[in-house]
Amino acid sequence: MATPITARRSLPLLTTEQISGLKKELADTIEYRKSGLSLNHIIGCPLDCGYCVRHLFDNFELKTPRALMSDEAAVDLLTSHSYFQPHITPIQIFNRATDPMLPVVKPHTFNVLRLLDERGLTNHVLVITRWRVDAEDCAILNSFTNIKLTVLVTHSGISDPRIEPVDSRIAATSLRTLYDNSERYRTILYWRPIVPGLNDSDADIDRALELSKHAHATVFTGLFFRDEIAAYYASHDIPLPYDETARRKIMPEISERRILERFHRSTDSEAPYGALFRKTSCAVTYAHGEADYNGHYGIRELCDICPMSQLAICKAAWVKPDLDTVTSQARLLGATSDPVITDRAVIVEGLNEPPRYWLQHTHGYQVHDAAKPHHHRRHGRADIGWREAKEEQ
Repeated sequence: MATPITARRSLPLLTTEQISGLKKELADTIEYRKSGLSLNHIIGCPLDCGYCVRHLFDNFELKTPRALMSDEAAVDLLTSHSYFQPHITPIQIFNRATDPMLPVVKPHTFNVLRLLDERGLTNHVLVITRWRVDAEDCAILNSFTNIKLTVLVTHSGISDPRIEPVDSRIAATSLRTLYDNSERYRTILYWRPIVPGLNDSDADIDRALELSKHAHATVFTGLFFRDEIAAYYASHDIPLPYDETARRKIMPEISERRILERFHRSTDSEAPYGALFRKTSCAVTYAHGEADYNGHYGIRELCDICPMSQLAICKAAWVKPDLDTVTSQARLLGATSDPVITDRAVIVEGLNEPPRYWLQHTHGYQVHDAAKPHHHRRHGRADIGWREAKEEQ
């Protein structure tokens, strides 16, 4: 099938000297994140979202996208990575250093998808954007027959141009276009970041509720507020949303409660909150009719808003892994003690995020660091804004 992919123009490659000057985390093309191996061989973005993780990589001032290597070399690097498992490992494309649907980046996004698809891989592939998507783009996205493709559209509804220079109506239009034209791929409303007093009013929530009708599922999540982002806010006279920063995303209890109250459908016992989820992988796998590859079913308080049909799928697939197998794997990965398997998660010591995520995706079962416990109801989120956290101190 002839598509604009074959007529693309490649972005200029950075020189070896230019790459050596990048922060190591940015120069490393592949990063293992909770939602999968993240491929980022293109860096640079002009959208200037104040809360962007590019602040963490000293990349925020690089506005013009540039490539670290060719798409072919990047895909080879990804599929030969020690943590990559065909048909198992989730993949993310261009999700930390650029937007995959920028006009100059988009051909590379499509080419990477094609290269993965032509290998017969059936892995989940996530593409996250807040930029323009048209019907022609959708036709290309529908052309991939093997990969399980999901396009997540980031929409915040934040109107302060110092924080969100990109008009959220662009993302809203893209979401509707993607949903209306979806055949093989799925579309997710990625409602983020939600910040109290900034974009969590009744009108904001109602707008998201309306947009959720144009998506196969909706994820809501808070602000990733690290020291680097706080410094950017302060240097640009942007009011700090919180008095402290955190390693995990901040999603206050009161915001979550107000969202759930307005999304609640008292007459729908099958899906009392619609297709609304707290976790990205839950929404992605729901949209594809599969069990959550991150095994969140073990953290049952996360599941209290899930459609009953999805709970049944996750329950059927959720199996406590064999202790001997996990112990052997954890030791090979560098664990400093034998793991413990509970009804909620595998608890390990001495493993950083990449090997923990490999175990998690291998077994479809949560894997936690004993040194960084996941608290009840705040699973994977910061303690800021939760009454239980104050009571525990």
